[in-house]
Amino acid sequence: MPMKLKCIVVDDEQIAQSILKKYIDETPNMELVALCDNAMMAMDILQRNSEINLIFLDIEMPKISGLSFLKTLPNPPDTIITTAYREFAIEGFELNAIDYLLKPFSFERFLQAIQKVNKADLSSETSKQKTFTYFKLDRKMVKVEYSKLLYIEGLSNYIKLVLTNGNMTVYESLSTLSERLPSVTFKRVHKSYIVNTSKIDTYTKEYVVIDQKHIPLGASYKNDLMKFLKN
Repeated sequence: MPMKLKCIVVDDEQIAQSILKKYIDETPNMELVALCDNAMMAMDILQRNSEINLIFLDIEMPKISGLSFLKTLPNPPDTIITTAYREFAIEGFELNAIDYLLKPFSFERFLQAIQKVNKADLSSETSKQKTFTYFKLDRKMVKVEYSKLLYIEGLSNYIKLVLTNGNMTVYESLSTLSERLPSVTFKRVHKSYIVNTSKIDTYTKEYVVIDQKHIPLGASYKNDLMKFLKN
């Protein structure tokens, strides 16, 4: 989920625009980028600003309807339909609209729709999480699945990747690697070791065991790891 939920309002009614602007201004972490009187204005905004996360889209508008406009977008932002016509709800959801606000709607109902956007974005981000990374080896980029990576040992300017199917030694530092591995799974436990926490077989306050390897715990990393493992 972005720090700011950047949105546009696409509605030819000035009263509807004013209400949505008021609701957006009163909602933390939302930013109104533009008020659009019609779909063509919205198209221009979207083409010039790739950071739009959400569209509030009216259906009945001049020249081109909201649903027809939505169909033209190959990869539309999250969309909340806003209309006085209940009969368009099914078609809106068929176009993957997040929610359907029937005019006039309250601020409470508006917030419920925003919560659906937040949940949908969080689910999307989770599903997009990478399950692998690449390492440079012999002038090639070699793919390594996180699920096969047991632990990493630092060797000065090199690191040794200990995998379920063998080892690799590559030119990289532990510090650099720790920044690009998912912190929810990989933890620095010693100045010379990063471990895949899902592969820990047993542990004490002094070491963890992965595939029969006893890996020492550094004093500055021990408490954080213990807290993580106990939770």
